[in-house]
Amino acid sequence: MNKIIKLALTDIKIIFRDSSLRVFLVLPLVLFALIIWAVPNLVSKYDFLEPYLSLFLIVAVIENTQVFSFISSMVLIDEKETEVAKAYGIVPLSKLEYLLSRFLFPYLFTVSLNVILFLVQPFYDISLGANLGISFLTALVVPVYVLGINSIVQNRMQGMVYIKAFNMLVLIPVAAFFTPDKLKHLFGFFPTHWIFQSIDYLTQGKTIGMLLAIGFLVLGGLLWWLSSVFLRKHFL
Repeated sequence: MNKIIKLALTDIKIIFRDSSLRVFLVLPLVLFALIIWAVPNLVSKYDFLEPYLSLFLIVAVIENTQVFSFISSMVLIDEKETEVAKAYGIVPLSKLEYLLSRFLFPYLFTVSLNVILFLVQPFYDISLGANLGISFLTALVVPVYVLGINSIVQNRMQGMVYIKAFNMLVLIPVAAFFTPDKLKHLFGFFPTHWIFQSIDYLTQGKTIGMLLAIGFLVLGGLLWWLSSVFLRKHFL
């Protein structure tokens, strides 16, 4: 555990030394301000926006994952480009310990952001159980996103291109809210679809157990597969 914590702290130090990464830590504050103040003010002035409150919340929740999706992606791309990854390849850590050292803090940080967001948002009364379930599911986007990008790219230039593409992929399932109900699950092959639908069902007072189960299955399966791909390629 000490080795995991030590490597995790090294990543945190890198973030605070690099201004291009450090600035992303401001994003959650912007999202919180939008949800707590800006959106309620807009809805009070323009009541036609009220049916879209769940979408505002969905976008804020998923955008919280983008903080460490970007930061961790760039940290790992940089160490691969500079061949520091080869040194990590001989560090006496198991594969699981290595992954935990890189993703445990970003995962828990993202969980915390969304738990707090659900608590302070002024629109819906959300139970703690549902809050935790969706927050733990949503945070899985971070390791899946980062491992996916770092299984493909070799340098920062490629990384920026793929990050833009992944950002669009993450948000594509929003389109399901503008399609007939019978067709909305056609977006189910996008992992974030199950997160978005869980939040929407929750805001309508519907049960979300099945949607959460599918989400954990989809994202958990992707995480397992991408972890194996990443571990084969990253240290070369």
